[in-house]
Amino acid sequence: MAAAARPRRPGSVVVGVDGSDGALSAALWAAEEARLRGSALVLVHATDTDSLARYVFQAEIDESRANGRELLDRTAETVAARHPDLPVGRELSDRPPAEALRRAAAPCGTIVVGSRGRGGFAPLLLGSVGLRTAATASTPVIVVRGHGGTRRPGAVLAGIRDEHDLGCARAAAHEALSRRRPLRLLHVWSTALPGGEWRASRDRLRDRAAGHVLVQSRAARILVDEFPGLEIETEGEKHPSVPAALVEASRDAALLIVGGRRAPGYLGPVLGRTALALLEHAHCPVELVPRHGPGHGSTS
Repeated sequence: MAAAARPRRPGSVVVGVDGSDGALSAALWAAEEARLRGSALVLVHATDTDSLARYVFQAEIDESRANGRELLDRTAETVAARHPDLPVGRELSDRPPAEALRRAAAPCGTIVVGSRGRGGFAPLLLGSVGLRTAATASTPVIVVRGHGGTRRPGAVLAGIRDEHDLGCARAAAHEALSRRRPLRLLHVWSTALPGGEWRASRDRLRDRAAGHVLVQSRAARILVDEFPGLEIETEGEKHPSVPAALVEASRDAALLIVGGRRAPGYLGPVLGRTALALLEHAHCPVELVPRHGPGHGSTS
């Protein structure tokens, strides 16, 4: 008998708002996500006045807080106009934005950010707050990009790297079920082989290819048992660039979910090359699910 699907962990959908168009699109996208999950939405605005207190007058801090409260109220009203029955919380924080979002989402919420904030000069690049949040959060982070925060039909796409991405695949299955869309498991491996491997025996190369095929087929077998009735497609692809292949696959996806591979850096955790490329160039919203296993730095 097939096992019942594991329930999604409880937790609010937390979204950062800063007055930009991108943040408003992210808030509306997050509201729909919360509705699909049956969870609450929490709007967070961070003034970062804790770090500025010694450099500015109290009147300026008070004004910043008053503007933040007004922004939260306006955004909540916009959300309520579309989702009148959705529970919406508002949090005004004096902390830096990434820290405020992490605290609001702890221990098991999901953070949503826009692809650009109020500053910046390159529309394709992820803003500093979104980048910092994605690199340091210990809970899932969704960056809304690709089509202005509006939803479109398409499969939920999960990029599967190895056996440590089963949690990512389960998160994608929940998303597909909530949207009543198919789940597409895609495993891409690079055709650029380590030095000398081109001279390896044909049997070794065949075994290497078979190992790649097993990655998504093993995940699919587990998900078929845990999510009976979910339409699951599996695909393996060789490509010179794994990030480029996933970016191209995202053109037809409603949501792309990948493992958030992070490693220690000089100034704190940094995102892996593939995750960073997807957050900057994907054609649909991207969800990073924390990975656990060898080679993955802690974000706590």
